[in-house]
Amino acid sequence: MTDVVVSSPEQTTTPPKRSIGSVLGALEIDTRLLGMIAALIVIWIGFHILSGGTFLSARNLWNLSVQTAAVAIMATGMVLIIVSRNIDLSVGSVLATLGMAMGLLQAEILPGLIGFDHWATWIITLVAGLILGALIGGFQGFIISYVGVPSFIVTLGGLLVWRGVAWALASGRTIAPMDSNFQLLGGGSRGRIGGPASWAVGVVACLGIIFFLLSGRRQRRKFGFRLRPVWAEVTLAVVGSLLVLGAVAVINSYPMPPALAEQYAAERGIAVPPGGIALGIANPVLIAIGVALVMTVIATQRRFGRYVFAIGGNPEAAELGGIKTRWTVLKTYVLMGVLVAIGAAVQTARLNAATSGLGTLTELYVIAAAVIGGTSLAGGIGTISGAVLGALVMQSLQSGMVLMGVDAPLQDIVVGVVLVIAVGIDTFYRRRVTR
Repeated sequence: MTDVVVSSPEQTTTPPKRSIGSVLGALEIDTRLLGMIAALIVIWIGFHILSGGTFLSARNLWNLSVQTAAVAIMATGMVLIIVSRNIDLSVGSVLATLGMAMGLLQAEILPGLIGFDHWATWIITLVAGLILGALIGGFQGFIISYVGVPSFIVTLGGLLVWRGVAWALASGRTIAPMDSNFQLLGGGSRGRIGGPASWAVGVVACLGIIFFLLSGRRQRRKFGFRLRPVWAEVTLAVVGSLLVLGAVAVINSYPMPPALAEQYAAERGIAVPPGGIALGIANPVLIAIGVALVMTVIATQRRFGRYVFAIGGNPEAAELGGIKTRWTVLKTYVLMGVLVAIGAAVQTARLNAATSGLGTLTELYVIAAAVIGGTSLAGGIGTISGAVLGALVMQSLQSGMVLMGVDAPLQDIVVGVVLVIAVGIDTFYRRRVTR
């Protein structure tokens, strides 16, 4: 006969202590993404100290957000290219070709047809740039997917060809100025939405975070997947909202230059407040956020995105599973061309000029942003949010070195070293996972 031990009422059950790993597991946060955020914080604090308190100023952070936008836009497309086990080395040269084509169209071709600074000029220019970008991307994608030439060779040739085309379009001339409405795409003192509208965008973003968390929970319950604990959902909503509102607060703390603020107030018949008039979020940043959201939906919610990841995971199995692998790869390059066109519009508008040297070494920053953001060069792994964060890391390094007066050759050395380290970390991570 066995003894039955009955616990006394005084005995209480101690709840299990949550470790850091269990908390991160409940929140479902990628540890690599968390490590990149920690690295970004270290970079920011380090450069802030070394620059004498300049790096984390509202002015520099506002400029940093604008400078990051174009690379972030293109890095979202590079994620799908690399995930499908391909590469695109031509994005910088294609950027120059598209920028030059859009510059010529609005500065020299359209004025003779509809007049200079016509309200439709920027629309026609942007649409033409998107179509041309899609055609260039589709042309390279066709050679890669249907002719069978490796993507490295095709896009390496594209790096040389499209740079030459960019020069030939205007014989090396600088094309300027751009259409006044087109310039708004590049940010600057006019290309921003102002303080109140920025707060409105922040509130909408917070509501969007809550909506997606609730929608995701509803979908998990519908299909019988494991649900995150309620405290984890609340934590993600609160932390995400605080980060968004904090970023808006920092952006809005950067006021217009006094002369511009006085002109702005005079045009609207208002007085300049004591703290000045906030510039608000710049248009390129809004464009980058919009592109990132659309690309996230494409990569995670659409059939095309799932096909790309399946091809990257196992091309043979994807082919046997009925996926049109060649057509899917071609579409990734078409999409990349469209995103490069958007980046070219932002860069050209920001400079208010089109030059054949635009985008030099941009391919390095775009690929580095995707890889640093967790995209595996072996294919099958990558996130859009990681690529955007990687773009911010890359631009933070460049901005910090510029503030410190580091020479351009040394900047290239640092970027190259960071890229090699990122690939090394990816290789080490994949080896641990496969063991």
